[in-house]
Amino acid sequence: MIQFLLKGILGDKNRSILPIIIITIGVALTVLLSGYLKGAMGDIIDQNARFDTGHVKVMSKAYAENKDQLPNDLALLGVDTLMQSLSAQIPQMKWVKRIRFGGLMDAPDASGETKGQGPAMGMALELFSENSGEVERLNIANSLVSGKIPSETGEALIGHDFAQKLDLKVGDEITYIGSTMNGAMSFENFTVTGTVRFGTAAMDKGAIIIDIGDAQQMMDMENGAGEILGFLNDEVYDDDKAHQISNTFNLKYANSTDEYAPVMQPLKAQNNLAGYLDYVNVFSVLFVGIFVFAMSIVLWNTGLLGGLRRYQEFGIRLALGESKGHIYRSLFYESVLIGIIGSVIGSVIGIGATYYLQVVGIDIGEYLSNSTMMMPSVIRAKVTPSLFYIGFIPGLFAMVLGTLLSGIGIYKRETATLFKEMEV
Repeated sequence: MIQFLLKGILGDKNRSILPIIIITIGVALTVLLSGYLKGAMGDIIDQNARFDTGHVKVMSKAYAENKDQLPNDLALLGVDTLMQSLSAQIPQMKWVKRIRFGGLMDAPDASGETKGQGPAMGMALELFSENSGEVERLNIANSLVSGKIPSETGEALIGHDFAQKLDLKVGDEITYIGSTMNGAMSFENFTVTGTVRFGTAAMDKGAIIIDIGDAQQMMDMENGAGEILGFLNDEVYDDDKAHQISNTFNLKYANSTDEYAPVMQPLKAQNNLAGYLDYVNVFSVLFVGIFVFAMSIVLWNTGLLGGLRRYQEFGIRLALGESKGHIYRSLFYESVLIGIIGSVIGSVIGIGATYYLQVVGIDIGEYLSNSTMMMPSVIRAKVTPSLFYIGFIPGLFAMVLGTLLSGIGIYKRETATLFKEMEV
């Protein structure tokens, strides 16, 4: 039966070529957009996790409520003991401490006079600790445009765009002007050892990266840190695990009234990411639904046109004694075969285009020049296992639905009038 129908589809291209083209286009677009959305969302999650949120983040309660203002006066103290406790209680995660700070960066000329100033967004990391994995996690080595990674106290990396703005070169001295955690003024000199470009406008325009030991001394934060970030051991974010770990940790301090008590937040609970990611997931499902509906309408009309062209064929088959149900079922099987052929071709094209965007990506850097959101300047698609079957959902469903709707006309044919129709 299937072999017979397949020969008919391949032999009579007039009844199969248009549906196959429609399905191929629809499936290819569905697969491509799905891969693009997964890649884009994966990049945004990964970028936010590495640079800002971690998979989970531990802060003081007061700091968490005001974290957008970088309130280091509300930072955690005694972080070494807290990190040892976290490592013992939650061994499935790696823990690192960070300090984020803001201030004014002053660039002096050869005579010591200011040649340029600009607001800086600082990040203090465990640069000198091999066990922290921070250099690899932030991909600092590959992001270096010039110079090298700091290896001694008093050294700093700055954003390449920031360096060009202040006319700074490797080896130049810069002065950080800010405040300590106690509210006093803080002045600290650093030597620029390198410039970096992370591909994130929010970082590249004013970033300064120093070792956390320098930041603790500069800001009077001995054994303190604004944030402790946790990363799952495989470095891949799992929302269910992150929420479970956070809920378990927070239960221990649920009844505490101390504003400096630690609180843990998963990635999606930070930076309004939950609403954004949920919105994209809904949009992805809605997009597939729209494609199914649109292709069903088109294929319904295609089926109606095909039914008119095959009107005499169906009449002859009915006159020879073939039942209406058998003809209707044969159309169903035929539509399944056409749907499979179109879905296979469309999936191959869609996955190929997705792989191309995974390698090349789309540069949106010019649209992020004033953005403060942590997202990459090059958005890449991602080939995932789901792309190998997701195209068959609209491809098969739309073709079958369109055929079943158009095939209803078979049941309206009256056997008594068949010969009269043929005479005409």
